[in-house]
Amino acid sequence: MFIAGFPAGQLGANCYFVGAEAGGECVIIDPGQDSAEGVDRLVEEHSVKPAAILVTHGHFDHMWQAQVVADKYDAPLWIGADDRHLLKDPMVAISNQSASMLRQQFGMDELPDFREPGRVHEAVEGSVIEIEGLTMVVDHAPGHTPGTVLYRTTYEGPEDVSQLMFSGDFLFQGSIGRTDLVGGDHSEMLESLRSKVLPLSDNIVVFPGHGEQTSIGRERATNPFLLELQDTPVDGGQA
Repeated sequence: MFIAGFPAGQLGANCYFVGAEAGGECVIIDPGQDSAEGVDRLVEEHSVKPAAILVTHGHFDHMWQAQVVADKYDAPLWIGADDRHLLKDPMVAISNQSASMLRQQFGMDELPDFREPGRVHEAVEGSVIEIEGLTMVVDHAPGHTPGTVLYRTTYEGPEDVSQLMFSGDFLFQGSIGRTDLVGGDHSEMLESLRSKVLPLSDNIVVFPGHGEQTSIGRERATNPFLLELQDTPVDGGQA
């Protein structure tokens, strides 16, 4: 199995490549700010063919150059249905004050001409994305944004790993995504964690949108948000 990645942009959002093997088709997950050059480098280095662009959510640091990459490689782009509108204007997802601060911090006098690429598919609960030798399943996990989605695939390798999960800004090593931006909802985040993470096998490896990889087992045992959920009955009654 072929897996590669690199952090891109001022916020270090992880951009991932996943395929059945080097030299074949692959998916590219979250080509964010300043990622296009790194994408081109990995395509050439590993002789892979981008067959689909997968976006975990519509925040700019995860999809800044998604349209550029999708159109260059003539690959369809997948994004959560409720975040699709952010392809055309990702700044809608942050406050005017935050957008102004970002422009100043990053020296962005003028924003790119954001638009949808040529082919867009809405990733909804249960969607299946298939390329050569690889199948990705979509879980809708609102909370960080209304359209946040997770991408899971079966792992083929010698390690005791059943699946790989690409979690965007939903689940991190030791933490979870923030819910104080436009469209965020903490109650939805907790329910998504309860329904989409807690039932999963411990031996699923998690590749987050920022920072280092982790596993469901590690987060179940150490992540304070998951620990609290495990101690809280679903009906809100006494433990």
